[in-house]
Amino acid sequence: MAETSYSPRLKAFYDDVVRQKMVEQFGYKNVMEVPTIDKIVINMGVGEATADTKKVQNAAADLALIAGQKPVVTRARKAISNFRLRENQPVGAKVTLRKARMFEFVDRLVNIALPRVRDFRGLNPKSFDGRGNYALGIKEHIVFPEINYDKVDQMWGMDIIVCTTAKTDDEARALLKAFNFPFRQ
Repeated sequence: MAETSYSPRLKAFYDDVVRQKMVEQFGYKNVMEVPTIDKIVINMGVGEATADTKKVQNAAADLALIAGQKPVVTRARKAISNFRLRENQPVGAKVTLRKARMFEFVDRLVNIALPRVRDFRGLNPKSFDGRGNYALGIKEHIVFPEINYDKVDQMWGMDIIVCTTAKTDDEARALLKAFNFPFRQ
């Protein structure tokens, strides 16, 4: 397959607008110091998988539609009898997005999926981990346009972790605000 010169809309936006804005705001001496989004990890835990392992396969198929690449099925590390969980039993799915797919996902997340969330008041500005990474949770995976609402038999939540190269939370917050992440005031 030949490599095309396609560049995602948000990547060009980062190169043209965001990078310059960050240099002005934080006074970086070198443009390579400007933080960027490194990767996005999407995790979907399926708690009902203990009763029916087919639910993990359905969740992985939905996650593949949302992310645009095949997810990895996560398995239990150890057995917990109270949860009826055996070692090595499938319990969820996760996918790591980088480069073009990552920028496309951020574009769809900010412009399409988050506005479709019911009773959405903005993202929590305190969900940074102290090293410039941001985590958010979505209760229903059907807010993404790739999911056909009529074919969904069950709602699954997902965790979305945005990993940045920022050193502090303030730099990461400024970076994500520049990408139009809708933080609460």
